[in-house]
Amino acid sequence: MATKTISLTVEAYEKLRNARRTPGESFSQVVLRASWDDEAATGTDLLRLMEQGEWPIGGAGSLTTDELDAIDRTKKTQTVPEDKWRTR
Repeated sequence: MATKTISLTVEAYEKLRNARRTPGESFSQVVLRASWDDEAATGTDLLRLMEQGEWPIGGAGSLTTDELDAIDRTKKTQTVPEDKWRTR
């Protein structure tokens, strides 16, 4: 079986370690059980998060309304690649 080496922050490592169902469960098994929301954030969602001070990147004012509108337009016209994680 092929493997890849990745780097994690200590916080991410602890979260992954704590997600194991048994001490013998591998990190690969934990990751393969993971699932993520199907919906991506829209520009409007990002603006709302920034205005509420909840978006961790940059804070309010880091993206303009025009940039957020461009994100919304792109989301409507581009297709999302198949999520390989959800097929497991």
